[in-house]
Amino acid sequence: MFKAWLLRKENGRFSATLSAVDERELPEGDVLLQVQHSTLNYKDALALTDKAPVVRKWPMVPGIDGAGVVLRSSHSAWKAGDRWILNGFGVGETHWGCLAERASLRGDWLVPLPGRFDTRQAMIIGTAGYTAMLCVQAIARHGVQAADGDVLVTGATGGVGSVALGLLAQRGYRVVAATGKPAEAGYLRELGAADIIDRATLSAPGKPLQKERWAAVIDTAGSHILANACAQTRWGGVVAACGLAQGMDFPTSVAPFILRNVTLAGVDSVMQPLAARRAAWDALAAEIDLARLERMAHDVPLDQVLQAAASIMAGQSRGRAVVGL
Repeated sequence: MFKAWLLRKENGRFSATLSAVDERELPEGDVLLQVQHSTLNYKDALALTDKAPVVRKWPMVPGIDGAGVVLRSSHSAWKAGDRWILNGFGVGETHWGCLAERASLRGDWLVPLPGRFDTRQAMIIGTAGYTAMLCVQAIARHGVQAADGDVLVTGATGGVGSVALGLLAQRGYRVVAATGKPAEAGYLRELGAADIIDRATLSAPGKPLQKERWAAVIDTAGSHILANACAQTRWGGVVAACGLAQGMDFPTSVAPFILRNVTLAGVDSVMQPLAARRAAWDALAAEIDLARLERMAHDVPLDQVLQAAASIMAGQSRGRAVVGL
């Protein structure tokens, strides 16, 4: 038996309980894993609070991220004792996830844990930090350099935003953080923000073209925030869009793209091929400042996951919530 958060929906009634689960109930997989650490992402919070149809198969163990040790494997790339990371691939949505002491997954979904990190550090990073690196790589591929001007990060106190701030600052960019939490200004400056703007300046409907401000943008919000960020991006700039915290809509025109040559780069972390995942994690291992990383972290006991998810949904959290198992 092992402990796991179990989500059920029966006759339209939702429940989330920390349960004792028999290992024989685990779904099919070619690696049996001990999960040492997981984390709480916005998607996990949506699933745990049933605020959006994240879960597509019931019952479900949530947790789109995990890190730990292989217990048993029939996969050629993995053997008992290997250390692993899991991000995405529908885990926690269609396949039982990692907010549990055990997981049965496919070896093709796993990335080797870089030697620089322990499993807790890997889960401070988690999908949020891995997504942040994918966004930073998208900016670099577009050719935006530190000397080209300010880079805007929206949702800056969240998981993606926090890691993105640190990564961009580490690469020498001047980063502007957009936040609705002015009390967190000190935290954002510690992570590398050179300036801070009020999220409200981006949150309402705006003109399709506005004063040029940003050489690049990492956006976690969507909706009007993304539209205004595009409208303020300089000629030839790039906007890496990876989230929908404000909304899934995109109320803008083609003006930034055909009059200012702005590129909108979509960033999906869930189904990235293994080579791209490894490259992102290798870059994280090479670049991330571990002291900055620790400033982002707060530890959540397994039995307090539901309360932590509610805090995320209420906009009362910051940085990265790490769950020890």
